[in-house]
Amino acid sequence: MKKTAFSLVLLLGLAAASCSGNKTTDNTAQNKPSESEKTTAEISNIRYIDLDSISANYNLAKDFQENSLRAYSKLDNAQQAKAAEIQRFGQQIEEKAKSNGYISQTTYEADVAKFNKMQQDAQNYLAKLQRDTEQELMQQQQQLTDSIESFIKDYNKTMGYDAILFKAAGIYFNPALDITDEVVKGLNARYNKVSEEK
Repeated sequence: MKKTAFSLVLLLGLAAASCSGNKTTDNTAQNKPSESEKTTAEISNIRYIDLDSISANYNLAKDFQENSLRAYSKLDNAQQAKAAEIQRFGQQIEEKAKSNGYISQTTYEADVAKFNKMQQDAQNYLAKLQRDTEQELMQQQQQLTDSIESFIKDYNKTMGYDAILFKAAGIYFNPALDITDEVVKGLNARYNKVSEEK
């Protein structure tokens, strides 16, 4: 009798443990989000922007691109003008020497010295112009970066995203997370307002 009672208690204990184990497993399975739910929950508060698109559509960036083209055009024109001026003077020296136009060796050497000085002055002038141009363009790039970052911080105060990434930071982002158009509209609205106030 004792043996039967013990067997019955043992069987009931195993059955109870088995049922409670199944319940735990079922609850865990029910509480565990599916892979797609988990992904959506994890990334729902993250957005991204396409910097190339912002550069192409933000009015400040477009203005800076035009400034950059003008600056490089100015540099190119200065290089061509200096080269033409030096070349003309070099040809004058050559023609004068061929036609025995120099009265003395001293006057020839004075023109050659002037030619060499023109070359050196042109190099110095063009190097300074290039440095100034590069510095101006770096300042514009910094101003553009600061403008975008400042806007994103203000924009996110109202939106409350956990992160706003650059599209280039990843291989793939769900297109639904793209806020580039909103950011471009906000940037242009702010830039146009500042431009009108000036």
